[in-house]
Amino acid sequence: MKGRAGALLCVLGIALVGCGVQPTGVIGAGEPATGLTRGVRLYFASDSGLRGVPVLDRKVESLNAVVKLLAGGPPPAEQRDGLTNLVQLGGYRVTGEGDRVTVHLEDPYAATGRDQGTGQLVCTLARAQSVLDPKVRADDVKVTLHQPEGPDLGPYRCAEFLNG
Repeated sequence: MKGRAGALLCVLGIALVGCGVQPTGVIGAGEPATGLTRGVRLYFASDSGLRGVPVLDRKVESLNAVVKLLAGGPPPAEQRDGLTNLVQLGGYRVTGEGDRVTVHLEDPYAATGRDQGTGQLVCTLARAQSVLDPKVRADDVKVTLHQPEGPDLGPYRCAEFLNG
């Protein structure tokens, strides 16, 4: 009996070792994916920086509509997770062409231009412009805030406001 058990163990061992799968080394697959993913996202502020929230229940057809959605603040679930809206705009009109987006403000901009509220606006508009114009990558979009008086702020890219 011991001989059969030993033979069976030997056969099973050979079967497992010789299953045909050969070990390989590291296989190069190029650089990892970088940049922003596709699809409209609204960016909101948190203690750890900006976080994008996908717009799943609406079709976005204009940059003005995106800013209106952003101004509405984060959904309740995201508010419970600590997200908030710091964007404060009076009247505005947003235009976009190619990789350029301009926010035409009716009142002076209250923020510094290097704050999370500005980052929310820039990242949200960059993402939206890349969805509205699929030839444009969100990483390449430059957003300028045009004030009625005083200098323009920007152009800014979203990457300037993301952690890192």
